[in-house]
Amino acid sequence: MKKRKRKEDIPMSNLKNFQALLCENGFDAAIITDQLNQHYLSGFEFQDGVVLVLQKDAYLITDFRYVEAAKESADEGMQVLTPEKGATDAICTILGEYNCARVAIEEDNISFATYERYRKTFVGSTLEGGASELLTRLRLHKSDEELEKIARAQSVTDAAFAHILKVLTPEMTEIDVALELEMFMRRQGAQGLAFETIAVSGTNSSRPHGVPRPVKLERGFLTMDFGARVDGYCSDMTRTVVLGKADEEIKKVYNTVLLAQTVALEAAAEGVSCYALDTAARNVIHGAGYKGCFGHSLGHGVGMFIHEEPRLSPKADNASVLERGHVVTFEPGIYIEGKYGCRIEDMVAVCNDGSIRNFTKSPKELIELF
Repeated sequence: MKKRKRKEDIPMSNLKNFQALLCENGFDAAIITDQLNQHYLSGFEFQDGVVLVLQKDAYLITDFRYVEAAKESADEGMQVLTPEKGATDAICTILGEYNCARVAIEEDNISFATYERYRKTFVGSTLEGGASELLTRLRLHKSDEELEKIARAQSVTDAAFAHILKVLTPEMTEIDVALELEMFMRRQGAQGLAFETIAVSGTNSSRPHGVPRPVKLERGFLTMDFGARVDGYCSDMTRTVVLGKADEEIKKVYNTVLLAQTVALEAAAEGVSCYALDTAARNVIHGAGYKGCFGHSLGHGVGMFIHEEPRLSPKADNASVLERGHVVTFEPGIYIEGKYGCRIEDMVAVCNDGSIRNFTKSPKELIELF
């Protein structure tokens, strides 16, 4: 019999690694309800269904709408089921057949109503939290293939920034800028957005996660934070430009943020504390007279989820260090309430040979437009 074509090589490894973690932690099975984790384990992206993973077998349980695509694209380690009575009944049958006593669930994803339905239905099985933590641990270290997917996502994002610099006009609104970035990334092959695009100008730029407005661009800082999703993996980049002529205050803020990022990036290496990296950037900003104006962490992990571990944060545990396979952002900023804000963000990997790779290629020198 001719084997089904594999959509990608990564999911089988992800699935096997997860099954190994289940065995190590004494779980007989895991019920996966988060869509991104389902994609991570199965190799198939779908909207409605459940992935059930046992120590040696795995099932993708969905309905008629997805069955053809699932059979064609899902990992060979996944058996595709379309039960007439629904996913819960199918899971109950399988858990009973395999005598699954301990079943891990994604405690931070499942609703109380679903938990209660499972608890009352899966007689003989004990539901326990733990699947979320195991998957977080597994997703933390990216393979070389995963790093290349992230690199492709970032190349789309870099191209979008180069494009927006060519088409920006004073007549555009913040929403126009956001839409232009988004449409360009889709045309370049992005499956979707990594997150809601931020394009904020003037006084609106003082809000780190400000919402684009239907008003013409204000002079001063224009901060654009955006990313693409390619092959299921995210990119994340922020660039700030100046609309009009930058005065000395604007230049000082921009150069301080850039220096803070540069210092942290130069300190990045395998084994370096996440807390120390945040502190390195924060000290530059504080030393320039902007204490209290950098209210978020230096960075976060990126993968299939836009926010993953590790966290480059003043709250980071002392044991949290950069390790091979980590992908993290470096995004210091300065925000003056009611006036302006500036952020610069790159996405960096500790490669599996121990080297540091900056995926972000967009220029960072101060750009003045109009």
